[in-house]
Amino acid sequence: MRVPSLPRGLAAGAARGAGWLSLRLGRGGGTTLPGLVLTRLRPEATAEMARAVPGGVILLSGTNGKTTTARLVRAVLDASGAKVVANTAGSNLERGVASALLGVDGADVALFEADEAALPGLISQTRPRAVALMNLFRDQLDRYGELENLVERWREAIAALDPATTVVYNADDPAVAEVAAGHPNTVSYGIEDLRVGRDRLAHAADATDCRRCGAPLHYDMVTIAHLGRWSCPGCGLARPQPDVGATRVELHGMDGQRLAMATPQGPIELSLRLPGMHNAYNAIAATAAALALGLAPESIGTALARRQAAFGRSERTNIGGARVTTLLAKNPAGANENIRTMLLEGGPLHLVVLLNDRTADGQDVSWIWDVDYELLLHRDRLASLTVAGDRAHDMALRFRYAGFDPDAMSVVPTVSAALDAGLAACGAGDLYVLPTYTALLELQAVLAGRGLAPAFWEDQ
Repeated sequence: MRVPSLPRGLAAGAARGAGWLSLRLGRGGGTTLPGLVLTRLRPEATAEMARAVPGGVILLSGTNGKTTTARLVRAVLDASGAKVVANTAGSNLERGVASALLGVDGADVALFEADEAALPGLISQTRPRAVALMNLFRDQLDRYGELENLVERWREAIAALDPATTVVYNADDPAVAEVAAGHPNTVSYGIEDLRVGRDRLAHAADATDCRRCGAPLHYDMVTIAHLGRWSCPGCGLARPQPDVGATRVELHGMDGQRLAMATPQGPIELSLRLPGMHNAYNAIAATAAALALGLAPESIGTALARRQAAFGRSERTNIGGARVTTLLAKNPAGANENIRTMLLEGGPLHLVVLLNDRTADGQDVSWIWDVDYELLLHRDRLASLTVAGDRAHDMALRFRYAGFDPDAMSVVPTVSAALDAGLAACGAGDLYVLPTYTALLELQAVLAGRGLAPAFWEDQ
């Protein structure tokens, strides 16, 4: 028997009370529990609150880069003077979106990152003004299944969209481009600078066959995993010409990058504090989304240039004389880009790798065998290695097979001990930490406990 919904005011009051209690008890930042309570007491609350936002709802989703791209779009919206309600802390299931919407009063627009599997339901609930489809990589096989499952769910959700909804999509991802192709109102983006491409697919690339005829795709340029300039020699399906294209990408290691983009509204150039090709895509996606929302082109470059990293995504923390850079690494595509970005730096590399297998990480850690850790051993670049986490010994075995001397490796029991061991090894140099998601939360808690960083839900 279905339990009747509580009146909206009562349900919202109970949800806010749950969030307050969570904070008081030190059990979290109130980013999830309020929404869980609210949607249990009034299942229609998410849809009701979304309809109350005058400027509509914007959803961003993809395997990698959602949090960073949402922050970049938020920066442009803030610069426009709009009051934004957002799930800034990254709680991206319906409960996280509902928690954020509890603060919707007075907001002009709502901006939410959405978990890949949760996106179809959130589209149905919020009836968004715009949806940004960023990428699809193999991730959390125990939860999502094979990539094909997500592609089909996204296809059905996009097919059911209101024709007036704008779909912003990554033309360089064959699966994403094919999903978005049939929608009547789209803005595409991609990288046009051939100088930054690779001439062959990575061994762990995910989408390598044509989704129309099944023939192997041909690539003129590969950027990340299976992203790039692709075409099908069998049926003629090909990457669409991007509406927003990066004509110049200059990567400057951990110091960031410069981008030049061609857009329908004219050229946009910017300096970005965030490093790596993956963040180039995030910035281009944010630019395309901002333009699709009608935001002023002249404000985009300035707003993006000011934005700093989200917690754990190329975030830097000074500890004593050392500089600690945290790079979330939760699947092969993301981990490989982190490695390539680190290798742009000079000198020896001191590394801490934190591997957990909890629900939010995915319990299948076989993905570590598709990460190119061997690149770190080239020319003896890896000077020290510390591993920790629930599956630390799996990671130690992976590095042993890569060829790293096991006697030079430290396997420690806790995140706190791993940080201390890494700091001792690097001295006054640079330390790079590659955690999975729940290990990142543990690391952030350690840093917050030492007064070195805010709690993750306080990061704006």
